[in-house]
Amino acid sequence: MKLVHDWLGPLELPDTARRMVSLAPNATETLFALGQGERVVGRSAFCYRPAATLALPVVSSYTRLRWDLLDQLKPDLVLISTGVQRELLLELHRRGYPIFPLPLPQSPYGILENIVLVGALLGVAETASELAARLAQSYQALHQSLPPFRVYLEFDLGGPITVGRGSYVGEALRHLGLKNIFAEHPQSYFAPDLAEVPRREPQLVIYEPKPHRARSHEKAQRLLAERNWPYPLVVTGGDELAHYGPGFFGYLGKLAAQIRAGVGRHG
Repeated sequence: MKLVHDWLGPLELPDTARRMVSLAPNATETLFALGQGERVVGRSAFCYRPAATLALPVVSSYTRLRWDLLDQLKPDLVLISTGVQRELLLELHRRGYPIFPLPLPQSPYGILENIVLVGALLGVAETASELAARLAQSYQALHQSLPPFRVYLEFDLGGPITVGRGSYVGEALRHLGLKNIFAEHPQSYFAPDLAEVPRREPQLVIYEPKPHRARSHEKAQRLLAERNWPYPLVVTGGDELAHYGPGFFGYLGKLAAQIRAGVGRHG
């Protein structure tokens, strides 16, 4: 299969990839959602959805790779993301590995486009189109389904990170009907000035903890108390909004339900 990648130029990949290594959680989840999990022979340490991925050897962290193990696995296709994996993907390309980088989506529709793209790469375009159509319907059903609450979103990524313009998460919040208090910030992802948050008068805080953290809701409540923030709080299950595989749309629906219930209790 010959194609031209926006970053890497002309690429020649196998017509039928049989041994794939996925270094990005969104790519791994997409492969399994398309029924191609049996072709995956290696993963990154951050690929843990679905549970079947946990049986696969760990080839990398997000930015560091075990080159010896990668060679042992003999992949005929390596899937990776852009963004923070940029340097790694360029090194893989320089060393001659058959790679394809999936772009960081700028909106939830970019997630759907990546699904279709992976389907085309693997020769399962019809399955990918059907999956994308189902997810698009579920996403459209959420359009403007919430009141225009002013919201502050915080990811726990070793410190608070929020979203501004050009992020798929910010666009998803807008799609729900919510008003991100940092929607006009010129960076897609950034560490906010916490003193600025109360000045922007949020009506709701959405907090996303790191995955697999116990008592995350209690931690979030303590954070708000320490900051003297009297706002209603919704806590995600961890790595849900920050995760842009096919499961994102289900998590977004879950968030909408949490907000309806949570704000109702405070209203």
